[in-house]
Amino acid sequence: MALGTVLDPTGAEDACTEAGRLADIAATEAGLTRLRIAQVVAIAAWAEHHVVRSGEDACTLTERGLDTGLPVAGEGAPLISDFAVTELAATLGRSLDSGRHYVGQVVELAHRLPRTWRRVTAGEVATWKGLRIADLTRPLPAVAAAYVDRHLAPVAHGCSWAQIDRLLDAALTRFDPDAAQQRRRDAAERRRLDIHLDQAGTAGTVGIDGVLDTADALDLEAVIGTRARELADLGCADALDVRRSRALGDLARADQPLDLGAPDTRERPRTGRRARRSRTVVLHVHLTEAALTGGGAVARLEETRAPVTVDQVRAWCGSAGTILVRPVLDLAACAPVDAYEIPQRLHDQVRMRNTRCVFPHCTRHATRCDSDHVIPHAGGGSTCPCNLAPLCRGHHRAKTHGGWTYATQSPGTFIWRDPHGQAWLTDPIGTRPP
Repeated sequence: MALGTVLDPTGAEDACTEAGRLADIAATEAGLTRLRIAQVVAIAAWAEHHVVRSGEDACTLTERGLDTGLPVAGEGAPLISDFAVTELAATLGRSLDSGRHYVGQVVELAHRLPRTWRRVTAGEVATWKGLRIADLTRPLPAVAAAYVDRHLAPVAHGCSWAQIDRLLDAALTRFDPDAAQQRRRDAAERRRLDIHLDQAGTAGTVGIDGVLDTADALDLEAVIGTRARELADLGCADALDVRRSRALGDLARADQPLDLGAPDTRERPRTGRRARRSRTVVLHVHLTEAALTGGGAVARLEETRAPVTVDQVRAWCGSAGTILVRPVLDLAACAPVDAYEIPQRLHDQVRMRNTRCVFPHCTRHATRCDSDHVIPHAGGGSTCPCNLAPLCRGHHRAKTHGGWTYATQSPGTFIWRDPHGQAWLTDPIGTRPP
């Protein structure tokens, strides 16, 4: 088909032709996937034939004329002949460093992440994703890499990189606490806040960037977000980003919105300064059996979904004025309400069940999504968790106006169809063919 036909501004191509084009693209991608899998399988088999069994002469720097066994992967993986890697790099058209890196990824994946390797070779996890996961696990101790493989392999196809990074962080904290503690100390020393006044000009703006303690960052986000909403309520027509920047200026000047509610009867300090608000810590505690028995004191902070240590939680709570303990939500419960409006408890339940937008391959966090009635309320759909799903604003519009449809297969699991009939299944793990 000529390019002019594809770009025909008249739009005369019918839906059947468009569906055929998409099918051709899908078939091409499937063929490329098979070739990528075949290549990593071949390299793994090649590596098995070039293992250096004795590590006496192994080193990371090769002396001229001496073939050594390179530790291309993590602890416990076999050493690979450096001369053989040189030949393979030339065959692949890669530099020597690039070839060593690629072989290391394959060896790491095949030997230290066997569960993930099986899913990659079965076509259930993208090859590039498996190789990148292997790249991230190479510095981990063998026991930590096995832990990551055990927990990640079943869900690797649907995990975002932020989720994978958090799992790696949790594994390092659990199995190498000394290294994790040193990393936290190093990170604390790198905290900073830069206001680039040297870049000020006639435009009237300056840039700010920094690195904060997680609890301080959450406090700052809460204050700025609240003030930005208050500015909108007071009639400010600026965009959200502009209101957020103004909110930071208000915070710097200690400006507060007018309190139009009940009078504030709290005693003020005589210095004229505003009394400092005590921190409120909201804990969504996710505990494993290991944490309860003391075998793995790692929790998860719901607001960032990042792993935290019990010591960190203890330190934050030590500076809190109020600690709120919320009841546990039964994510399998179904308690409908009669109204169209969705109560907060149902919002929370749906967003904890599906932590991301349920549109195929979308990674937008559910806290930034709308709670959508799968079957419209006006069409008889109920307001209950089994008929609700988080959709980001863009994909909500695609569903409402773009011809996309979806249906609930089971609570939290959905079948999507595009305007041409292609189908995807999405669930709390990710997206896959139905």
